Amino acid sequence: MSEQRKARPQGPIGRGPMGGGIAEKPKNFKETWLKLVVYCIKYLPAVIIALVLAAIGTVLQIIGPDKLKEMTNEIMKGLPALVNGKPVLGAIDFQTVESIAYLLAAFYAASTILSFIQGYMMATVTQKISKNMRTDISQKINRLPLKYFDKVSYGDVLSRVTNDVDTIGQTLNQSIGTLVTSITMFIGSAVMMFYNNWIMALTAIGASILGFALMSVIMTSSQKYFIRQQNDLGAVNGHVEEVYSGHNVVKAYNGGKEAKRFFENVNQSLYDSGWKSQFMSGLMMPLMMFIGNFSYVAVCVVGAALAMNGTITFGVIVAFMLYIRLFTQPLSQMAQAFQNMQRTAAASERVFNFIDEEELSDESQKTKRLHNVKGDVEFRHVKFGYTPDKAIINDFSAQIKAGQKVAIVGPTGAGKTTIVNLLMRFYELDGGEILIDGIPENQVPRENVHEQFGMVLQDTWLFEGTIKENIVYCKQDVTDEQVVAACKAVGLHHFIKTLPRGYDTALNDKANLSQGQKQLVTIARAMIQNAPMLILDEATSSVDTRTELLIQEAMDKLTQGRTSFVIAHRLSTIKNADLILVMKDGDIIESGSHKGLLSQGGFYADLYNSQFEPAV
Repeated sequence: MSEQRKARPQGPIGRGPMGGGIAEKPKNFKETWLKLVVYCIKYLPAVIIALVLAAIGTVLQIIGPDKLKEMTNEIMKGLPALVNGKPVLGAIDFQTVESIAYLLAAFYAASTILSFIQGYMMATVTQKISKNMRTDISQKINRLPLKYFDKVSYGDVLSRVTNDVDTIGQTLNQSIGTLVTSITMFIGSAVMMFYNNWIMALTAIGASILGFALMSVIMTSSQKYFIRQQNDLGAVNGHVEEVYSGHNVVKAYNGGKEAKRFFENVNQSLYDSGWKSQFMSGLMMPLMMFIGNFSYVAVCVVGAALAMNGTITFGVIVAFMLYIRLFTQPLSQMAQAFQNMQRTAAASERVFNFIDEEELSDESQKTKRLHNVKGDVEFRHVKFGYTPDKAIINDFSAQIKAGQKVAIVGPTGAGKTTIVNLLMRFYELDGGEILIDGIPENQVPRENVHEQFGMVLQDTWLFEGTIKENIVYCKQDVTDEQVVAACKAVGLHHFIKTLPRGYDTALNDKANLSQGQKQLVTIARAMIQNAPMLILDEATSSVDTRTELLIQEAMDKLTQGRTSFVIAHRLSTIKNADLILVMKDGDIIESGSHKGLLSQGGFYADLYNSQFEPAV
C-alpha cells in the first residue's frame, strides 16, 4: 500500500488540550463574523437582551461571596471570647444573619431564573437562525447552475447544510453566552477581589498566572501531537475504507500482507500520537486543580498574616476562597469559547461562500412560452465547453422532426450526454442556438423548457415514499387509474399487486426491488408526465439481457408519438431509430438509419461491429 495515503483528507476532529477539537482557521475571522451578525440582524435585539440577562445573572453570582463575607463577620462578632481567662458568650445577631441569608438566596435564585430565560431565548433564536440558513441553502441549490456541481461534490454541499449550520447554531446558542458570562465573571471577580483587599488580590492573581503559564507550556507542546493524531486517524480511516471496500481485489492479488504492514505502521503512529496527546490532555484537569489549590494556600497564608494585624477580617478570607474559583474557572471557558468561535467563522465562511455563488440568470422578464409543442427540434451551429479553454461541442447542427426517435451514439467523451444537457438548458450555450418548434430555447424560461421533456436515466432515482408517490412525483391531478395504466403499459402492475400494500408500498432501504423494476418505475413516471419529448440516457446499461428486453418494450410504448432522444452504448437497442447521429470529438461525423450507416462502412459500422459479429 502506498505511503501516499497519508495525504488523505483528515478524519474525525481530534480532541484538543482544553477538551475541544482543533479548530479550522477561517480566512477572515472579523469579516465573516460581521457577515454573520448582519445575517442575524433581525434577531439581534433578542440576542442582546439574552446576553444582558446572562451578564446580570453573573453579576449576582459575583456579589454572593461579598455577602458571605458580611455574614461570616456577623457570626464572628458573636463567637465566645476569653476575658481574664473566663469565657464570655456574645450574642450573634441572627436577624442580621437571616436578612443577609435571604438576600443571598434571592440573588442566587434571580441568577438562576435569568440564566434560564437567557437559555430559552438563545435556544429559540439560534434554532430559527439555523432553520433560515438551511432554507436559504436549499433555495440557493435550486438557483445554482449545474456547472457549480461540476467543481463541488454533493457531499461538500451536504456538509454545509448539516455540519456547518449545526456548528453555527451550537456556537450561537452556547459559546456566545458562555463567553459573555466568562468575561463578566473574570472581570467582576478581579474587581471584587481588589475591592476587598488589593494585597490578597495580587496574591491570588499572581498564583493563578504562575499556574496558567505552566499550562500554556504544556498546551503548546501537546498541540503538535493532536495535529499528528488527527492526520494519523484520517490515514487509518482511509486505509480501512479503501481495503475493505476492495476486499475481493486485495484477496485476489494477495495484498493482505502489504495491507496489514501499512495498517500496523499507521496504527502504531496513531497509538504514539494518541497516547502523548491524551496524556498531556489528561494533565489539564489536575493542573487546574493545582492552580486552584495553590491559590487557596497563598490566599490563606497572606490572609492569615493580614488578619493577625487587623488589616482584614476573617470574612474577607472566606470571600477570597470563593473568588479564586470564580476567577480561574472562566479562563478555560473563554479559551473553549474562542476556539468554537474560530470554528464557527470557518463554517460561516463556507456557508456564505455558497450563498454568494453566482446564480442562474433571472428570467422573470421573459414572457414567451412553449405551448402545445409538436416536437420539432433544431440545433444550429451549437458550441459549448464546460470550461472556457476546452470546447466539448465544436459545431453541432441537426434537424429532428416531431415524433422521430433519434439515437445519439459515439465513443466515451464524444459529447452525447452534453448534447442532452444543452437540450434541457441545464447549461447555457457558448455559441449557436437550439430551437423547439422554431422558438429559440433561450427566449423562454428554463422551467418552461423542462416541462416539455420526460427523462429516463441510467441511474434510477427513487425517493423514500410509496410506489405511487414515486410514479406521480410532481405531476398534479393524477388519478389512480392513470397510475395503474402506466404500470400495466410497462409490465409492472402484476409485480406491484403481489406486494403487501400494493401501490402504497413504501420504497426505502428495506424495499426489495431489482434494478430492472426500479427502472420500470422511472419509465412509468415518464409516462405519467406525458411530456411531448423524451430523453433516454443509457436506460438499459445496468441490467441483464432479459430485463433489457422488458425495459426496451416499455420504452417503445413510451416513445410512441413523442420526439425521443436516445443515448445508448448498446447499439442493438437503437436499430429501429428513425435517425442515428454519430458523434466524435464534439461533432456529427455521420447520420442516417441503422442499415444505411452499416452499408457506408464508416465509423458507426466499426462501432457496431466491435460489439457484434458481422452478419454472415
